[in-house]
Amino acid sequence: MAKKKTTAYVCSDCGSDYSKWQGQCGDCGAWNTLSEVRIGPAPTTAGASRSGYAGVSSAKVATLAEINLAEMPRISSGMFEFDRVLGGGLVPGSAILVGGHPGAGKSTLLLQTMCYLAEQIPALYVTGEESLQQVAMRANRLGLPTAKLQMLTETSVEQIIFAAEQHKPKVLVVDSIQTTHLADISSAPGSVSQVRESAAYLTRFAKQTGTVLFLVGHVTKDGSLAGPKVLEHMIDCSILLEGSSDSRYRTLRGQKNRFGAINELGVFAMTELGMKEVKNPSAIFLSRGKEISSGSIVMVIWEGTRPLLVELQALVDESQGANPKRVAVGLDQNRLGMLLAVLHRHGGLMIGDQDVFINVVGGVKVLETATDLALLLSVVSSFRDSPLPRDLVVFGEVGLSGEIRPVPSGQERLSEAAKHGFTRAIVPRANAPRSPIEGMTVVVVDKLSQAIEALS
Repeated sequence: MAKKKTTAYVCSDCGSDYSKWQGQCGDCGAWNTLSEVRIGPAPTTAGASRSGYAGVSSAKVATLAEINLAEMPRISSGMFEFDRVLGGGLVPGSAILVGGHPGAGKSTLLLQTMCYLAEQIPALYVTGEESLQQVAMRANRLGLPTAKLQMLTETSVEQIIFAAEQHKPKVLVVDSIQTTHLADISSAPGSVSQVRESAAYLTRFAKQTGTVLFLVGHVTKDGSLAGPKVLEHMIDCSILLEGSSDSRYRTLRGQKNRFGAINELGVFAMTELGMKEVKNPSAIFLSRGKEISSGSIVMVIWEGTRPLLVELQALVDESQGANPKRVAVGLDQNRLGMLLAVLHRHGGLMIGDQDVFINVVGGVKVLETATDLALLLSVVSSFRDSPLPRDLVVFGEVGLSGEIRPVPSGQERLSEAAKHGFTRAIVPRANAPRSPIEGMTVVVVDKLSQAIEALS
């Protein structure tokens, strides 16, 4: 008789499992991500079967025409910026994963939200990392209403579900998923199998009962969520709270959302009274100095469903070494090298012997290509030591042949810039406004050379 396997090796990035350890995962190609997992019997506490995972007690085949299209009412979190990232509010039965570095403010944000929601609906906050006294002290320090929020300190998933079945909360927070464990799984809390099965058990309960579930997750050194990659596939919404220790501002970005737009951005300020939402983020990212300096330019980026004005700074200096430096903070460094080659070939500027440093002010990370034209014009301004007008705003994508390509939502970007007092803009020809914008002169360009000429 063949010996029954008691261990397996699971990749923490993609969730693939192997019978023996190997250095590289054959499915995703990641190195040193396989960890040993003990194989035990299926947890009896989670039920003998996995039916009803999506909230349906029994499977029933139906046509699309027979499905009820009535939208589920959303629950407001009490913060407009938080609701924006979530797609308009909390959806009953949804599982939301909140990640972030230690000290970013995950627990503070959720505690504020839960105290607000507890005044209207039943809410349960489960903490596995802090004592109840620590949470109560934080709530009192922040001046939050504490009369109705139910608290529980527990790491056993079975006990958490038992308490939830007794109190029937509409919103449940588990802080954090890395501390929870199931009794039928022999591995330690935080392991791949414990995180995966605990999240699946909690998510199944949330969908079957219509409870909004918040799971707090840790992040690794590179900023990605810790634990198995399959964890991000289980949940409905994954949001990441970011912010450096030297800044009081925090950005909440949606990375996955089945009920709204992804890459939606919410901005908060960490104060003595907790997290305060910033309703006009462009104002904090445009806190420019009084003196006009070369290399500084304002660009309009698109975050989720709204435009955002951000300052970009460039510094071009003569290199002191054999290999000139190319440093980009907040932008893709590989794209910076490509754009500098386009500037040399189609803009006529030779900066191969210069160090180039690019920085997006405010710690914002920009992923879209609409910043290409602003980046190159800021490099030209710094290289020539010629300051750009303070009332100038720029956006557009630059192709390898030097053409200026259009970007989405050009009209909305120009309207947002006009609201903040900008009177001049350089945009792709295809993004020319359909109707004149009062108080703004728009210069449309087709080539990079035309945009450089428009600066003079």
